[in-house]
Amino acid sequence: MRALVTGATGFLGRRLLGHLKDPVVLTRNPVRARDLLGSVQTFSWDPVDEPAPARAFAGVDAVFNLLGEPVSGRWTEAKKHAIRESRMQGTANLVTGMAAADTPPAVLVSVSAVGYYGDRGDELLTEEALPGSSFLAGVCTAWEEEARRAGELGVRVVTPRIGLVLGREGGALASMLPLFKLGVGGRLGSGRQYWPWVHVEDVIGLMLWAAHSSSLNGPVNAAGPEPATNAEITRSLGRVVRRPTLLPVPGFALRLGVGEFAGDLLASQRVVPEAALAGGFVFRFTDHRAALAEVL
Repeated sequence: MRALVTGATGFLGRRLLGHLKDPVVLTRNPVRARDLLGSVQTFSWDPVDEPAPARAFAGVDAVFNLLGEPVSGRWTEAKKHAIRESRMQGTANLVTGMAAADTPPAVLVSVSAVGYYGDRGDELLTEEALPGSSFLAGVCTAWEEEARRAGELGVRVVTPRIGLVLGREGGALASMLPLFKLGVGGRLGSGRQYWPWVHVEDVIGLMLWAAHSSSLNGPVNAAGPEPATNAEITRSLGRVVRRPTLLPVPGFALRLGVGEFAGDLLASQRVVPEAALAGGFVFRFTDHRAALAEVL
């Protein structure tokens, strides 16, 4: 299987490329991409402003779409615009490029996020759950809709809804770790909110499995099979780095610090990977404690 990857220079993209043979990369900056990724075939593409180049899909069997402006930080109107457009318009332009190719790929694995569900308390969330009403929920809903347009070309479409990725080189854990190593980490708000964690290698494994599973279609929750709360993850992280976790961050302080984004940090999403488990995917890490210990 020959694959094309967008977002290849990001945290997940770099990991994914290590599992692919002779991949094709779409990137704004081919020179920088080759410096970061080594000898890979690259095509220049601005995902927001133009369709993906049709010639890039020659001989490609699978497309992994990992585009997306990082959501962390204060959400100014400009930031929210970049979050929306990088995902929605970027995916729309990707599908337009696929439509112009001589032969469209067989499968599109286009990532989404558990932000699709919004704040749902203790509700058990399978892929059948309805979307939430938050800003990120709206973005994820529209993002997945753009990806599903590839189905009109005869392309099988899978949209992994990725949770809190536990990995050393990036993602949420990388931003949390410095504070915890200093002994000033703590739960966010009440800590009772569910955080849908997943080990980075399970995310990569699930995406590859999705590309090869010919009967799989639609959304797939990319979250560990045993949900954990923010307080549980906080305590486990403190134990792994051997530091106290006695300084909780009140919700109001979090809102003062990062504004609207705080709502998603405090949101509860008790996500379970029903589609992956039913399809036979085997998670390497089923417990967040073991996942954190392996990462760190």
